[in-house]
Amino acid sequence: MKKLVKKIKMNSTIELLTGLHIGGNSDNVEIGGIDNPVIKIATKDNQPYIPGSSLKGKMRCLLEQIAGATEVGNDTAVNKLFGFSQNNQPSKLIVRDAMLTETSINMLENCDNLDMPYTEGKWENVIDRVKGTASNPRQTERIPAGVSFEVEFIINIWDDDDEKEFLELLKKGINALENDYLGGNGSRGYGQIKFDNIEYHEASEETKWKMEKKLTI
Repeated sequence: MKKLVKKIKMNSTIELLTGLHIGGNSDNVEIGGIDNPVIKIATKDNQPYIPGSSLKGKMRCLLEQIAGATEVGNDTAVNKLFGFSQNNQPSKLIVRDAMLTETSINMLENCDNLDMPYTEGKWENVIDRVKGTASNPRQTERIPAGVSFEVEFIINIWDDDDEKEFLELLKKGINALENDYLGGNGSRGYGQIKFDNIEYHEASEETKWKMEKKLTI
């Protein structure tokens, strides 16, 4: 690995098919407030977002499970793309934080049925299987279904990398994530997502490192 020869950018939108909860800071919960808030951007009117670390971490976890790796870092192909700090392998994959699309911002700002700006509250209970009663009610904040986020992935291709292998692994990770869930409480219906409008662009010396060349993949 001597020279960076190419960057491939994948742009897409993530549509929430069910409500999404990726936890944020709950240190300042007021009496009567929500117990499990979602992560938000303080400088954008507390709009919710999807951290790149959540996307990247879940995709890596699923790809390692598919490969049969019993621990993080036990699959060579995944390490090549995602990196592995214990072996001093840098990540070739950059995953940006995913922000709300303008359409979704307008939809949420004009929705009268939300419990909070941009989000909804969902009550969760513990069920006593003997008595058949509910207890310990807690309210979880969710980004509602139907909302979309803009997502961007960038793969750095070096002179000794297998570009096709990286792209196939990224596609596999996207497919696996669509058939699993993102965030918390997935076994209870949260976090089903879909990638839409996927496009690939390339930057290299040929394009003066601008993402001008569209790829058909």
